[in-house]
Amino acid sequence: MPIHFEVSDDHIAVITIDFPESRNALDMYGFRDLAAGWHRCQEDDDIWVAIITGVPGAFMSGANLKTFIPQVTELQGKIQAGEVTELDGCKLSDSTDAVLRGVKLNKPIIAAVDGPAVAGGMEMLCGTDIRIATPSASFGVMEPKRGLFAGGGTTVRLPRQIPYVHAMAMLLTAEAFPAEEALRMGVINEIVEADALMERAFEWARRITANAPLAVWATKESVLRGMRVTAKEAYDIESQLAGKVFMTEDAKEGPKAFAEKRPPNWQAK
Repeated sequence: MPIHFEVSDDHIAVITIDFPESRNALDMYGFRDLAAGWHRCQEDDDIWVAIITGVPGAFMSGANLKTFIPQVTELQGKIQAGEVTELDGCKLSDSTDAVLRGVKLNKPIIAAVDGPAVAGGMEMLCGTDIRIATPSASFGVMEPKRGLFAGGGTTVRLPRQIPYVHAMAMLLTAEAFPAEEALRMGVINEIVEADALMERAFEWARRITANAPLAVWATKESVLRGMRVTAKEAYDIESQLAGKVFMTEDAKEGPKAFAEKRPPNWQAK
């Protein structure tokens, strides 16, 4: 299967995109399977953190225009004719779900980028929380160069994540920016050598899983929801989530473990 999904014993899911022949540009079935992976991450309480990566030299290059457009056109035609609502398990929403646009996923996501993160790959990157790249990685919103529009969330998320002038430089030039430039802009957290990429991604993941999972998930949820509303509404959301976290078993375990000078035993309850 071109989308590999593995879960480690320490609650870390790794999703690997494996379409090397197209530099990880996806067809309709690739988007379907990637979207399914994200939904699984949200629904499985045994998964606390996710890492998204690609095969060496390829992160994600968006849609494979040679295959994806004809497939979607066929599906749209059959839907409009009333013949089907989906095709081979594929839905029209899969491509936006795959790049994390509108998907409810409160669990932290770490991107381990080696190669191009462009077009849909850049859109998905904007839905991740910690971003690590190799020196050969590149980043770009390439759609305008093909007469297309980046409709997977980048025009909304990127200007909220990095300084406006940097976001507009990426959005308007439709150029690929090297890793060093992306680091300066604030698009990524750090650059590591390729042979250390996954090790570093797991280091970040384990730093997160050392914390109470429900508290971590609520923290991300508060941030994401709070960015979409007024400050007053965001404070209300924060208070609601804080109340829920303080009622959990993990909220009892944390102070108890601290008092007993031992590592906490988180249960995600």
